[in-house]
Amino acid sequence: MEIRQLTAELSVAPQIQPADIATLKEAGFRAIVCNRPDGEGADQPLFAQIEQAAHAAGLATHYLPAESGKVTDEQGRLLGAACASLPKPVLAYCRTGMRSTTMWALAQAGSMPLPWILDAAARAGYDLKGVVRRIANGGRTPLEVAEASHEVVIVGGGAAGIAVAASLLARDPELDVAIIDPADVHYYQPGWTLVGGGVFDAHRTVRPLGQLIPQRARWIKAAVAAFEPERHCVVLDGCRVVHYRQLIVCPGLKLDWHAIEGLSDTLGRNGVTSNYLYHLAPYTWELVRGLQGGRALFTQPPMPIKCAGAPQKAMYLAADHWRRAGRLAEVGIGFYSAGPALFGVPDYVPALMEYVQSYGIGLNFQHRLVGVDGATRSARFVRTEADGSHSLVTEQFDLLHVVPPQVAPDFVRVSPLADAAGWVAVDQHSLRHVQFENVHGLGDACSAPNAKTAAAARAQAPVVAHNVLAALGKAKGEARYDGYGSCPLTVERGKIVLAEFTYGGKLKPSFPSWLIDGTRPSRLAWLLKERILPPLYWEGMLKGREWMVRPELADVK
Repeated sequence: MEIRQLTAELSVAPQIQPADIATLKEAGFRAIVCNRPDGEGADQPLFAQIEQAAHAAGLATHYLPAESGKVTDEQGRLLGAACASLPKPVLAYCRTGMRSTTMWALAQAGSMPLPWILDAAARAGYDLKGVVRRIANGGRTPLEVAEASHEVVIVGGGAAGIAVAASLLARDPELDVAIIDPADVHYYQPGWTLVGGGVFDAHRTVRPLGQLIPQRARWIKAAVAAFEPERHCVVLDGCRVVHYRQLIVCPGLKLDWHAIEGLSDTLGRNGVTSNYLYHLAPYTWELVRGLQGGRALFTQPPMPIKCAGAPQKAMYLAADHWRRAGRLAEVGIGFYSAGPALFGVPDYVPALMEYVQSYGIGLNFQHRLVGVDGATRSARFVRTEADGSHSLVTEQFDLLHVVPPQVAPDFVRVSPLADAAGWVAVDQHSLRHVQFENVHGLGDACSAPNAKTAAAARAQAPVVAHNVLAALGKAKGEARYDGYGSCPLTVERGKIVLAEFTYGGKLKPSFPSWLIDGTRPSRLAWLLKERILPPLYWEGMLKGREWMVRPELADVK
């Protein structure tokens, strides 16, 4: 935890954890202000968890969230008012501290000379030249003043962003590539199901982001605020501007925890967990091991979500543990899905149904989780009836594994790049934007109707890399993406149903059926998931090695 002092009464910090509260109290802080909206990152504790720890320690709290890079003058005024009324000294935090510092600068703009604001921010480690230009420009960001300009700018340093950067530089080592991402660490999120099932330790799924970004790519450690595609520029937090010739957008998606009433107040306690958060996957395993009997509910929200099989994987691994421990008969397991079927590709359903029946799982389709009450351990669902009407159903639980609804990041949904549903609007084969020819998208945030999985991003990255180079006149032909995605459905410890398919649910196995029949549970597929896929991810996909995913090319007339 880094504490950076702006004034005697206000310091700022990057994201804090509930465990940091004791240290902050010892340091003399009396109040905490959160400027980061919940759901921005999979390693981010919800504000309710921070607030609970702070109040237990006697610290005051205030919630003033702002979208990254979109701090308003009014939010600056509100931060000033909050700091005036809260006990001092105050610590404000967001993802990196930049939003909190920007709010402070806007709050001080009328009473403190601009050079003083710049100097105080610089001493704390924040560059506010863009904010000062905005203040001097009457609240507008001058887009013609660019901090940097690159041939290719990639928004997002997750699996898709690093993979496409590596593929680009493997093809053209001299290409001028920049990756924009504010994170410090990178997560192998496919491993979190295994963490929640007691197979992996959480630390195996995390590495410093700086070690993974290709050496020849420039890392711009900042958050994106907005896109200006007609001016070929990206606006960053702190009102900085980056120009591009080609833009690749792959920032992942947002977990919408607040779409479920009461969830944020009880997540991580009262038996409520989710493998979709890094710090809660170990809690899932703690709950599974500790449950001696009762009701265990597993939920799945409306599509699209990343890794559509993950809600089931958590359930199957938990059920397998209870069976091995001799407690399966004491646990009533329920699967509550907002969808109409167990899995979207019918060929894999028979094998999954065998496990559903073996574990005694009750299937409840067309049930959408809308509320959680941790104190009474009850979950509320809206059930869609056959005639289209709706009814409210309440279920008690001893363990509740929640998968939240998922949407595109805020700065994507409100941008000119978004389709009506908020995703980056791309052609599903070329992955080029449907309106802006020098913009491509891939990964979880794009509109292509494929499964949102790491395997899909691995197949998409070479397609985008080739097509971007073709747009720059450095390659010929058009690469085509066929919608490939893979979902290793972990049905028990030691066996996996390896689902692989393209657009329209057409099966596309990577191995001959005599080696791995993806429609049947397989021990070899488990070894692939546990032993082969992690190094393939770290040393293959993220290094630009396009094993088994070289794209097909079509002539462009």
